[in-house]
Amino acid sequence: MNRATAWERATRGRAAPFALVDLAAFDANAADLARRAAGRPIRVASKSIRVRHLLDRALAHEGFAGVMSYSLPEALWLAGTGLTDLFVAYPTTDRGALTALARDERALREIAITVDSVEHVDALRRWLPAGAPVRVVIDVDASLRVGPAHLGVRRSPTRSPRRAAAVAAAAHRAGLVVDGLMFYDAQIAGLPDSSAAVRLVKARSDASLRRRRGAVRRAVEGVVGPLRIVNGGGTGSLEVTGADPALTELAAGSGLIGPTLFDGYVAFSPQPAVAFALPVVRRPARSIVTVFSGGYIASGAAGRSRVPSVHHPEGLELIGSEGAGEVQTPLRGKAARDLLIGDRVWFRHAKAGELAERFDEYLVVHGDEVVDVVPTYRGEGKNFG
Repeated sequence: MNRATAWERATRGRAAPFALVDLAAFDANAADLARRAAGRPIRVASKSIRVRHLLDRALAHEGFAGVMSYSLPEALWLAGTGLTDLFVAYPTTDRGALTALARDERALREIAITVDSVEHVDALRRWLPAGAPVRVVIDVDASLRVGPAHLGVRRSPTRSPRRAAAVAAAAHRAGLVVDGLMFYDAQIAGLPDSSAAVRLVKARSDASLRRRRGAVRRAVEGVVGPLRIVNGGGTGSLEVTGADPALTELAAGSGLIGPTLFDGYVAFSPQPAVAFALPVVRRPARSIVTVFSGGYIASGAAGRSRVPSVHHPEGLELIGSEGAGEVQTPLRGKAARDLLIGDRVWFRHAKAGELAERFDEYLVVHGDEVVDVVPTYRGEGKNFG
């Protein structure tokens, strides 16, 4: 029995639209991520999950430890629910949340936040109560530079060992606790193996980072002493980035879910663990059906890679002139002829966590049964976007 058939059986009688998580696929993906990390602990990227039940399940797997959060209010909320070892991997300017962090002794122990420059440290010094021992992790630019070309994401202005040490010294003078370093190698972790040129960029970037990460770590530890966190990598680069001895941990989240953006990698192939079903509501022509809703477009550079993909039945595709719509999505293909009004079409999202912003809950499927229904962040009334 294929997975989509099991999902159909499990959800018989339930009105679509709805989304589900397949526990067997989720657990298999977790085991494969741990295998690829080869003993290096993996910090779970919460933005790729956005369901507390699934964060807990991932952390229960051997090889996973700690949460990489994307928002300080989110981290404060998660800490309040009992989660520990939270690192907010994106800078914050939320003064209310910073004040709440500084006044909460448990949160101060469990949460570290990102800084990436002396300018950012100066801002925190102005916004935080004097003497608050807030933990900070310095985000270091991990892009590849080839002449004037910048290959990777635009994140931190801090790149060299000297500049990282200057940020650490400024943070120390401001009374902050320098807890670690972060190096997100997006040009390795987030880029499918689509060509020989891409593979060459990845190899060259990895070699460059192996030289630079260790030098940055030594420079910063020379200022503030041993670091607890030296984080790097992502779902697409665990076995590559994890081989660098300068790191203490890796990060991953999308690999637990298996969205379509991760279908093109050579070294691994995550199973689709999260999907959503939409009902057929029209038949404009013999080989065209229209489903309700579906315009769940992923963030990032606009293009075909950012739209949802039909998972089942095979032989359906979006119509280029309309795409995935807010309230209806037409689909073309031979499989449309066999669909009836009210039948479901199963889709996968391009990214891992953003689907949770569209649904209040996920059906939890094991085999061909729904064994639980769990709220997403949205279902718990939380929106940290």
